[in-house]
Amino acid sequence: MSPVGPVEETALTPAPDWWQSAVIYEVYPRSFADGDGDGVGDLAGLIARLPYIAALGVDGIWMTPFQPSPQVDQGYDVTDYCGVDPLFGTMEQFESLLAKAHARGLRILLDVVPNHCSSEHPLFQEALAAGPGSPERDMFHFVQGPVDMSDDGGAASASDAALGGSAAGASNSEVPPNNWQSVFGGRAWSRANPGSDTDTDWYLHLFSAGQPDWNWRNPAVGDYFDGVLRFWFDKGVDGLRIDVAHALFKADGLPDSPSTGGVVDGLRSNPKVSDQEDVHEVYRRWRTLAENYEPHRLLVGEVNLEPARAARYTRADEMQQAFAFAFVKLGWDPEAWAAVGNELEAARQLHGAAPTWALENHDIVRTVTRFGGGELGALRARAALVALLGLPGAAYLYQGQELGLPEVDVPVEARVDPMWARGVCRDGARVPLPWTDAAGLNHGFSLAEPAGEPWLPVPADWGTHAVELQEQDADSALNLTKAALELRRQLWKNEVFTADDGGKWRVEAGNLLICERSEDFLVAVAMGTEPVKLPAGTVLFSAAPLAEDGWLQPNNAAWVLRD
Repeated sequence: MSPVGPVEETALTPAPDWWQSAVIYEVYPRSFADGDGDGVGDLAGLIARLPYIAALGVDGIWMTPFQPSPQVDQGYDVTDYCGVDPLFGTMEQFESLLAKAHARGLRILLDVVPNHCSSEHPLFQEALAAGPGSPERDMFHFVQGPVDMSDDGGAASASDAALGGSAAGASNSEVPPNNWQSVFGGRAWSRANPGSDTDTDWYLHLFSAGQPDWNWRNPAVGDYFDGVLRFWFDKGVDGLRIDVAHALFKADGLPDSPSTGGVVDGLRSNPKVSDQEDVHEVYRRWRTLAENYEPHRLLVGEVNLEPARAARYTRADEMQQAFAFAFVKLGWDPEAWAAVGNELEAARQLHGAAPTWALENHDIVRTVTRFGGGELGALRARAALVALLGLPGAAYLYQGQELGLPEVDVPVEARVDPMWARGVCRDGARVPLPWTDAAGLNHGFSLAEPAGEPWLPVPADWGTHAVELQEQDADSALNLTKAALELRRQLWKNEVFTADDGGKWRVEAGNLLICERSEDFLVAVAMGTEPVKLPAGTVLFSAAPLAEDGWLQPNNAAWVLRD
């Protein structure tokens, strides 16, 4: 049964720049709801659970990839950008989802993955078959290894040395074109045709070998993706989240990276593979395309760069939003929050777009665990969520964040994340949602019987976090989230919140973090170990009750309307 009752359907009405105040709920389809009982979440499950998302009070849904894929990287290796993988359902089901979401006032954002595709993509397969020097290979980065210049037939080079290998006696075909490393570990190059004496090309993959990078210096790639955007916009999709948005162009000539260490923090350790100036023309072109539709479509960038660099992607003629990655990964540290907040505000003043806030997503350790774990982590996660929803700009919540879910230590034998080769595992934030307390039907994750084993194992006590239990508990994380979202909506409606709000951050005595959103409104977070006095004003909302004297308890957050 559905844990929530019917929600009154309201038609989606056009609203210019709706995203400035929006709260978007990220759905990881594999783990949200399983409609057919095979243990994998799907479109049917999402359709069935739409009333739950609508009841939260969010403005839209961002869906991670459900397009056809061999699932090497859980859908971020796409074989058909304009299709639906049978694992998740059919195009007819997606069209039904879109219509039903719009009827409930929910907008739909999809992931697009323009940096790389699957090695099973038809165009990559054509490139492999076409051979070296062909137009087909120019759609990707196919490059011969370094020319053999050694007296003994070896191909000694800085690239090979950087990779820790010995070039003595190596042939040209055994040495990659440069020293770039993959985000998933190891070199970022694989042989197109291993063992061939005639095809000595390598292809670039900044992620797994099953994810070849597109060559954006070939105009045909841009034309191809224009078609992808138009396909989904024509269907009525409200916007796109752009995966690895800063990495489409690589440094001209593909030179060695000055850094030869392992990849740290995404692609940042190699300045040759991202944030090239050419990439901005792509988003100018896409913004024009998005604004050819009424209402205008939204472009949201995954731009994992320092705030001043990331903000350049949200200039007036580029994307409307880019995630504030410097904020996403913060721990429980008031000085760090204030420093990042002020950096983001400086970037907003320079380029105009407000930060796009998030503290969780499918790639990041959940806040309950990141902020200390157990009861302490749960308190801090609640406070952080309340703080997040009070900050100036749009906010994104990740499924299960509203339930206060902790990170799960997935057994080694059950892990499927390709980053596990690097000792990093994102599976712990991707465990299927608990909908019911009963263990049957995988705690309500599966909606049909017989229910197969979930694609990631569910902890034995997972039902203690269940939606149906939290619906009945006035003090639950779920009901706190609903209340905060409703008040946020009212504050926007009454113009206490505006799109022109900035954010002035500071840390006061007792590790009290303050973000002044305007002269009239501030967010306060108690990050110390003792209660702290709040600035003068009316407390509109708090993550937990205040102390009897009105002071803010440790690990609590409040919204204050100034006197």
